[in-house]
Amino acid sequence: MRPHLLFPMLLVFVCGGLTLLVGLEAFEAPPPDGNATIRAKAGASEIVISTTNRVAGAIHSLIWNGKEFLDSSDHGRQLQSASSFECDKDGISETFNPTEAGSLADGAGDGSSSKLLRIRARGAELETTVQMAFWLQPGEVSQGHLARNQTVLSNHLVSKCVHIGHKSLPHVIEYTVTFTLPKGEKHTFAQFEALTGYMPAEFGRFWKYDASKLKPLDDGPGEQGLPVVLATESGTHAMGVYSPDQPSRGYEMAGYGRFRFPPQRVNKWNCVFRLREPKGLKPGDYRYRMFVLVGNLEDVRTTLDALHKEFKRP
Repeated sequence: MRPHLLFPMLLVFVCGGLTLLVGLEAFEAPPPDGNATIRAKAGASEIVISTTNRVAGAIHSLIWNGKEFLDSSDHGRQLQSASSFECDKDGISETFNPTEAGSLADGAGDGSSSKLLRIRARGAELETTVQMAFWLQPGEVSQGHLARNQTVLSNHLVSKCVHIGHKSLPHVIEYTVTFTLPKGEKHTFAQFEALTGYMPAEFGRFWKYDASKLKPLDDGPGEQGLPVVLATESGTHAMGVYSPDQPSRGYEMAGYGRFRFPPQRVNKWNCVFRLREPKGLKPGDYRYRMFVLVGNLEDVRTTLDALHKEFKRP
């Protein structure tokens, strides 16, 4: 188990009008409890979102109308966020890849290499801050390329604010993610997977939202420029993603991805942003606002209509 922040402790005594400060040995602050649940009504059911210590406060479960929407079998398959740097050079995103829920080596285990720093869950709202682990540990390889990180735990933070419901739209999860780049690292290219959702294989119908219609979307794999929706064959359960911050400059035909992994029996969507700065990206906060749509296929379509109208997207 990793050590946590140590705080010095002072005892104050008042004696004969004199105030004496006596230092005690520093103590180890307990980690926050990452097991939390938020919920809110959405149509015929509640949307119920749960986080766990196992994945450092990342979203481990999302249930609506009796069905689990996530496949949280390892430490990469949650509703979570990640970032990659300099992957424009070789196309390999995992060699310097801070990840919210933990690392590849965490596997199906009960612990995470990421470190939960803060969590607040109340009613329909969740907030967390996580110090992200690198997906690869030092010495590990992805597609023949060696990990560039020298530590298991990165200095990169990711914070999320999640609220079920948006204005009069109950089938929306408003999801804001802030990536905090540390000082002392130089990066000229950042790829922010602001949000991804790994879903059970039964969510096997891929759709794209185009001019108020849901149109069939091929398997790709990869990104295209329209919001994506993954649904069951019958359309009784569906999840999509939309962001008013899309697209990234220079990547107008990308941003919304879909992927099918038959051997693992899991499907994935993501919402990706990219930044390039030849002189180096500034340390600090990079914030992205997204909306996750949950319901049946028609719930998702009409909610996308409302969001497009609100944000005046073509």
